[in-house]
Amino acid sequence: MNRVYGGGKYFSDGDMTGYRDYTSQEKSLRITFRRFLSELRRRGFASGRILEVGCGYGYFLDEARDFFPYLFGTELSPEAAAHARTLPGIAIHTGDMDSLPAGWDNFDITITINVIEHIYKPLEFIIALKQTLKASGRIVVATPDFGSFWYKILGGNWPSFKIPEHVAFYTGKTLRLLLKKAGFRDIREIPFRHVFPIGLVTGKFGLNIGGRLGQIPVGIPKTMIAFSAQK
Repeated sequence: MNRVYGGGKYFSDGDMTGYRDYTSQEKSLRITFRRFLSELRRRGFASGRILEVGCGYGYFLDEARDFFPYLFGTELSPEAAAHARTLPGIAIHTGDMDSLPAGWDNFDITITINVIEHIYKPLEFIIALKQTLKASGRIVVATPDFGSFWYKILGGNWPSFKIPEHVAFYTGKTLRLLLKKAGFRDIREIPFRHVFPIGLVTGKFGLNIGGRLGQIPVGIPKTMIAFSAQK
């Protein structure tokens, strides 16, 4: 999987893994991320230094510039990291948590979105994220909701069954337990209202809608769970 993430096709021209065209989701992702950032602000969590682990093309961090003055991101894919570096005012590191540059610590918020389901050793990963935080810092983790009614309805056709890249699946209960095992406290669930291009949604049901119509953003409820927790 490291070879897949490090290749040039994970975010574009992906077949069995990755994305056919990640840029086609940009509008919907930016809407999603800005709404979630507003949820963080409402809870008083939007200030200081933020690190996003697995930042992709940098859409979340680009939207976060109105909420956080200092923006950092890590990304395994060199192609995606290069794209994120074209956005102004964001420090991007290409690599994993074991290779962070000096000074990449003491963050107010460390966030990871649609990443934990890729991780083979999630507890070790969460503890590594914890080490990046200042004493009063908070972690934010968002992932597809394995406990949602969508999985119950779709069963084996649930879109987040992306094998081999997705290796672990979480409900609200198990994600909370993971954070607790890592030693976090004040664990709070935060609404994560995901928006998708309508063409992507209908494509999951065999109906192809392309062009401008396919790019219309539509909100799909209860697809994601997200938690914030204090170090």
